[in-house]
Amino acid sequence: MDTVQQDDFDVVVVGAGPAGSTLATLVAKQGHRVLLVEKETFPRYQIGESLLPSTVHGICRLLGVTDELAEAGFPKKRGGTFRWGTNDVPWNFAFSVSPKITGQTSFAYQVERSRFDKILLDNAVRNGVEVRQSCTVTAVVEDDERRVTGAVYSDAGGNQHRVAARYVVDASGNTGRLHGFAGGRREYSEFFRSVALFGYFEGGKRLPAPYSGNILSAAFGSGWFWYIPLSDTLTSVGAVVRREEAARIQGDPEVALRGLIDECPLIRDYLAGATRVTEGQYGKLRVRKDYSYLNTVFWRPGMALIGDAACFVDPVFSSGVHLATYSALLASRSINSVLAGKVDEKSAFDEFEARYRREYSVFYEFLVSFYDMHVDENSYFWSAKKVINTGARTELESFVELVAGMSTTDLELTGADSATVRFQQRSREFATAVDTLVSQNEASMTPLFKSSVVRQAMQEGASVQTRAQLGEHAGDETPLFKGGLVASADGLFWETAAG
Repeated sequence: MDTVQQDDFDVVVVGAGPAGSTLATLVAKQGHRVLLVEKETFPRYQIGESLLPSTVHGICRLLGVTDELAEAGFPKKRGGTFRWGTNDVPWNFAFSVSPKITGQTSFAYQVERSRFDKILLDNAVRNGVEVRQSCTVTAVVEDDERRVTGAVYSDAGGNQHRVAARYVVDASGNTGRLHGFAGGRREYSEFFRSVALFGYFEGGKRLPAPYSGNILSAAFGSGWFWYIPLSDTLTSVGAVVRREEAARIQGDPEVALRGLIDECPLIRDYLAGATRVTEGQYGKLRVRKDYSYLNTVFWRPGMALIGDAACFVDPVFSSGVHLATYSALLASRSINSVLAGKVDEKSAFDEFEARYRREYSVFYEFLVSFYDMHVDENSYFWSAKKVINTGARTELESFVELVAGMSTTDLELTGADSATVRFQQRSREFATAVDTLVSQNEASMTPLFKSSVVRQAMQEGASVQTRAQLGEHAGDETPLFKGGLVASADGLFWETAAG
C-alpha cells in the first residue's frame, strides 16, 4: 500500500448521497474548497424514493436543480394515500393541506434514487466540488487538542490518502462507521425497530387521477406496505414487519414477500398481473432492519454528522431525504458562517444540532401518533406499536431526552408521563381528523390541518421552501430557541436575531 501526498481542503464530505451532495454544493457556492469522497461509483442503487415538497422546492431550488428535476420525468407526488386507521376506506393526504405550500409547489416527486442522486452529484461538480468515487474513508485526523483536522481514505487501488480540512462532514448513511469518531453512541428505537423487505414490480395498478403519483401505504395484520410508482409501469413495493419476522425473510425472501402480499388484500389487488423485476439494479429482493435510530452527538470541533449518519426514523411519511437535505442545509449554514467569521463555532453548530433534533422529534411524534391510531388488537405488530397505551417508559423517556432543552412551547416536556398524555391526545386528534376526512369526503384537506402533529410535520419544511422561493422578501425570521440564531435572507448563513 502506497501513501499519497496529503491534500488540503476547507471541507471534506464523506458520502455523495443527497445529504453529502447538498452540503458540498452549498459550501462550494461560497468559494470554499470542498472534497466529496464516495465509496461507490455513481449511478448506484439506493432506497428512499419518495420525496417531500421542501426538498424539491426548497433545498433543490437553493442548489439550482429545480428545472433539471422537472425535466427528468419523475412522477409527480401530490401526497399520500393510506389504508390506515379504523376505517377500511383509503384516504388521501395532500401536500396542499398546508396553506404555505398550496398552489404550484404543492407536490414532490417519486424518484429513482440512482438518477436523482446523480443529478445532485453532477450539480456539485458544476459548482466546483471535487469528487473522488470508489474511495473509502477509514478514519479522521485529530490535532493535539482533539480537534478533527482531516481524514484518511483508501482508493480503489489500495492507495492511502490523507486530507487536511477545516471540517469533516460524515454523510455516509446508515451503514457508515465514521459516526463513531464524533463521540457518543447510536441509540435504536425499540418502538420503531422493524424489518423491511422490498423489491420492484412491472405492471402494477395505479391509483385513480389525480392521485396516481401518490405513495400508497396500507396497514395489514403483520405490519404495513409501501407502494411507490416510479414510472408508468415500475413500482417499488416493500413490507415493514416486526423484527421477529427476520428469520422468515432470511429463509426465502421471495416466499416471504409473496406471503405478506397475500396477507394484504389492497396490495395483492394492485399487484394482480404484475411481475417482479429480476434483472438490473432492481432485480433482487432487499432487506433493511433496525433503521430507526439517533446518535447522542451530532458534532464535535471540526466534525459534523448529517443525514442518516446522524439519525433516521421510520419511513412511513417519506421523511428520509427531507431530514437528510434539511440537515445538510443547517450544517452548511454553520460551516459557511464560521469560515466567513460571522458566528463562533459553538453557537453555529449548537444551532445546527438543536434544529436537526427538533425536526427529528417532530416526525417521531407524528409517527407515534400515526401508528397509534391504527387499531388491530389481534395483531402482534400493532399491539407492540401502542407505546402510548402500554406505558413503554424507556421509549418515552428517550423521547423526552431527545427534546430536552428545546425552548419551543410545542415541544416542552417534563417526563415520560407528560409525553404519554400528549401522545394520547394528539393520536386521538389525528384519528378524529382522518375520520372526518373520510366521512365528509373532504377534498380541501382542512380536517387534517386541524391535527397538531400534521401542522408540525409540515411547518419547518414549508418555512425552508418559502425562504428559498422568496429570499429577502420572506421577511425576518424569529429564533426557534431562546437566544438562538436565525437564517440569513438567502438561507445560506446564520445570523444573530435583530433586536
